[in-house]
Amino acid sequence: MFSILTVTTAAYLVAALLFVLALAGLSRHETARDGAFFGMVGMTAALAATVALTVDAGISSTNVAVMIAAVLVGAAIGLQRSRVVQMTGMPELIALLHSFVGLAAVLVGWTSFLLVEHDAGAVEALRLDAEGTLGVHHAEVVIGVFIGAVTFTGSVVAYLKLAARIKTAPLDLPGKNVLNVGALLAFVMVTIWFCVDPSTRLLVLVTAVALALGWHLVASIGGGDMPVVVSMLNSYSGWAAAASGFLLENDLLVVTGALVGSSGAYLSYIMCTAMNRSFLSVIAGGFGAEVRAGSDGDHGQHTETTADQVADRLSSASRVVITPGYGMAVAQAQYAVAELTARLRDRGVDVRFGIHPVAGRLPGHMNVLLAEAKVPYDIVLELDEINDDFSVTDVVLVIGANDTVNPAAAEDPSSPIAGMPVLQVWNAGEVVVFKRSMAAGYAGVQNPLFFRENSRMLFGDAKERVGEIAAALGSDVRQKETR
Repeated sequence: MFSILTVTTAAYLVAALLFVLALAGLSRHETARDGAFFGMVGMTAALAATVALTVDAGISSTNVAVMIAAVLVGAAIGLQRSRVVQMTGMPELIALLHSFVGLAAVLVGWTSFLLVEHDAGAVEALRLDAEGTLGVHHAEVVIGVFIGAVTFTGSVVAYLKLAARIKTAPLDLPGKNVLNVGALLAFVMVTIWFCVDPSTRLLVLVTAVALALGWHLVASIGGGDMPVVVSMLNSYSGWAAAASGFLLENDLLVVTGALVGSSGAYLSYIMCTAMNRSFLSVIAGGFGAEVRAGSDGDHGQHTETTADQVADRLSSASRVVITPGYGMAVAQAQYAVAELTARLRDRGVDVRFGIHPVAGRLPGHMNVLLAEAKVPYDIVLELDEINDDFSVTDVVLVIGANDTVNPAAAEDPSSPIAGMPVLQVWNAGEVVVFKRSMAAGYAGVQNPLFFRENSRMLFGDAKERVGEIAAALGSDVRQKETR
């Protein structure tokens, strides 16, 4: 007979391998569904093994009942939220979930500290004195609490910004860089002090400093960088989970946290490169970033168009590129866009999609929406794959995108988004911009594209307007067939 410890160790190993397979699967459209499945199976195995190991440890029936109740309540809430959340609400939901991981790390750290401080037998049970590692344990506690607290408040602020509960403009306190560096230095000094002479008041101080730092770091980041913030907080939550794993002596939690932390950090770096942002600047809450006012001068007059006029132009086009943004997600226009794409391709039009790495408010946001609407993967291209083709494109449909197609990034050195790689849609023969109004984008920067001679503005709900264009194209086909 195998012991529970042997079985759970094997289950943890299998779960860790499944998590690696999940990350590998999620890296490609074609294998994303399999990756999600591997992740769910791995988490189920890990959770079942942990519950079994805890029950085998001999805890009271009351504690077992509380644990099972917590699992059931958490599962019910997770299922309910996953069923009702819209794609437009995914970024803030993910940010909120990150805050739970951070809060859990804080609670684990405090519990581990209080267990050792108030239970003399715990030191011996954890083999801290025998191995001379009591100081290491205290370091694990304070580091875990610090990372968890930063993740908690940072994620809450990200949620509030993404949900438009607070302003998305970056907070610019006097000497904000000094505040950030000072908080980090204070953490280092208090950590050393805590390891030498641990006390509740020092841990309270670390917790308070970390909570304030997490809030300030994310509050200092502007709305245009929020996709990077979501990825960055994902990384923080991973490291917080790894810190909890060390405290709980749970190898799987360490491995899983390291996977999430490292992959989130790498994704953040990739996105910073795509936005021409300094990785250190973003993760440090804008440290060293130079604030530029940008140009809000008179760009001239914009030209409006209608759905019928756009349909007429598309009927004579041979190459069309569609560049979606967050506005498409808000309007839930992905199915109408897929229908329009199908009708154009049936007419022999070469239709492709240009996706900016940070389109929407979540990495891969637009890709998921288009996949949901069954748009073929092979016509969905990234920025660096499509940018050189705009000069030979007849019509570009900009559906709900703004900052990611702003020529100011390439032409205005004073713009806050100067240097950010963007989709150069203005090089096409004609650009049709779907928007509800002339309002600036999420980064708060006006877009000169709207006023160019080859640009046309189509105002209104994107889903309705795209549907009208598709219907006009369909009637046009029927009229030709009856002649």
